[in-house]
Amino acid sequence: AGYDVTAIDLSGDMLSIAARKRMEMSEEIRERILYVQQDMVELELPGIADAFAAVGDSFNYITDPDDLQTVFYKVGEYLDAGGLFIFDLNTRWKYETLLAENTFAETRENCAFIWENYYDPEGRINEYDLNLFLENGDHYDRFEEFHYQRAYDVAEIREMLDLAGFEVIRVYESFTEEDATEDSERIHFATRKKG
Repeated sequence: AGYDVTAIDLSGDMLSIAARKRMEMSEEIRERILYVQQDMVELELPGIADAFAAVGDSFNYITDPDDLQTVFYKVGEYLDAGGLFIFDLNTRWKYETLLAENTFAETRENCAFIWENYYDPEGRINEYDLNLFLENGDHYDRFEEFHYQRAYDVAEIREMLDLAGFEVIRVYESFTEEDATEDSERIHFATRKKG
């Protein structure tokens, strides 16, 4: 669509995957994408952006509310007045009700996984312990991953956004055009920088 894009991730591996996918694009498009490895709490950009998007529960991975507030301030610092800021979050309801203290296991065509989930309602921290089995010729390779995420309430996110100079346009159920409800699993925030 003609946009210049800056893709930011803490993981060099994730950026490498993105860069490999970039090779499938035309040279004109490839030249419009900049990949930057950095922690979003320490966000630094070469200039001002018209819009920011953060998806895939990126902000749930920020388990310290003060750090999340810092990210919102940083986005505001690098976003043009009136610019859009769109992001998603897993909800507290999802952590407490669906994931909770459950174990999930699934077998797919070339892989399988065991997902042990632990949720601490007092600290609102969700821990994912994953065992992944990926087909590799005549055997499977096993990988372990540990993920920690925090549940945030809509009201506290609204307050953080207001402090950082954003107005909330809408909070809606992910992948729909419906308003978020008490039992939404994942929600999207559509916000605009004031000014």
